[in-house]
Amino acid sequence: MSEPESSQPRYAVTGSHPQVPEVGFDELSVALGSGAPLVDVRMPDEYAVVHVPGAVLIPLPELATRAQEVAKGRRVYVICASGGRSLVAAEALNKAGWDAVSVAGGTKGWASEGRPVSRGPAV
Repeated sequence: MSEPESSQPRYAVTGSHPQVPEVGFDELSVALGSGAPLVDVRMPDEYAVVHVPGAVLIPLPELATRAQEVAKGRRVYVICASGGRSLVAAEALNKAGWDAVSVAGGTKGWASEGRPVSRGPAV
């Protein structure tokens, strides 16, 4: 018998990104339903192929110069393809004063579970 998923974030301990909070798809789904911000840090071509509806595209190489586009004062969810770049981005945002978490499994995992996706370039 498995234990129910905790509402507390897990913490990734991945080499240079210790203690970066990670959340699962169920928490992300609930957060999106309440209007939480989701930042996709992949490149524009990746985003155009498939992305989580409502995700705002800010490619990781642009995050330092575009971070002010992400509102502070509310938890920010960060997603990439599978979880690596979102860990880097969440760590950077947290160090700069945001409350950011990485979505474990990324967009690939979200889509592979049959969750809603959108296609097309960022608008």
